[in-house]
Amino acid sequence: MHIVDAHCHIISEDETAYPRAPLGGKQSTWAATRPVTAEGMISRMDDTGIDQAVLVQATTNYGYDNSYVLDSCRRWPERFVAVGTVDPLRPDAAASLKSAVGEGGLSGVRLFTSGSTVPTQGEWFAAPETYPFWEQAGELGVPVCLQMRLGPATKQLVELLERFPGVTVLLDHIGYPDIAASPAQAGAEVAELGVHPGLHLKLTHRNLERLQDAGERAGDFLAPVVEAFGAERIAWGSNCPAAEQSLPELLVLAEGVLAGLSEQDRQQIFAGTSRRLYAGLGG
Repeated sequence: MHIVDAHCHIISEDETAYPRAPLGGKQSTWAATRPVTAEGMISRMDDTGIDQAVLVQATTNYGYDNSYVLDSCRRWPERFVAVGTVDPLRPDAAASLKSAVGEGGLSGVRLFTSGSTVPTQGEWFAAPETYPFWEQAGELGVPVCLQMRLGPATKQLVELLERFPGVTVLLDHIGYPDIAASPAQAGAEVAELGVHPGLHLKLTHRNLERLQDAGERAGDFLAPVVEAFGAERIAWGSNCPAAEQSLPELLVLAEGVLAGLSEQDRQQIFAGTSRRLYAGLGG
């Protein structure tokens, strides 16, 4: 089975060529303690049997400077595509997005609205000032990864999806649904969002660990979500090295949790969805 990692991060050892500039001025703990270079990521991929990967900008290390993921993709175009971070609130956001994508440029963008260094969920991603950015993303067919938490900003997400139905949004970590509290309730809440055809889900260890802990109840989450979205709108990402586990361990975790799905569905989640979203992967 072909495998594409839809979510991994790289950090260069050369801080002169690629200086640190984390959003908000705060570097994440993982970026400081267990960084992985592009060369290191390829080595880990080879050891794990992963064919290709999506390099997601390490926002908590580089902020809006996408140089390292872009340079790495240009060096290994057969292995990587780049998803960079942009500021959709800038007056020139639409023009900047258009110039950043295309041949040799970004294959996707990411908005970091909540995370380890941003504990309060931001709602700015759906502000009227961002509308030109979203409209341009739709026109260009550029997937937008959205790092956010469902609940605090679900209303804003739905409003955005309804206003821009042609935009492809890939929800990082599935928006951190509360699987631990109730797999069935979390699954039902996520499944409700499946009516928006542009919304895709990125399944990572943040969700898979909770599903593994749920044991037999994992199906109470997976069944309605896969039915509502279809496996062709779900992509697996390791989140290496932000995740503490090794890349082989992260893949084993995913394979174990998803073992009950059909071979066709697993192929979509582990490779097919990513290759459709990012043309540079050969989909």
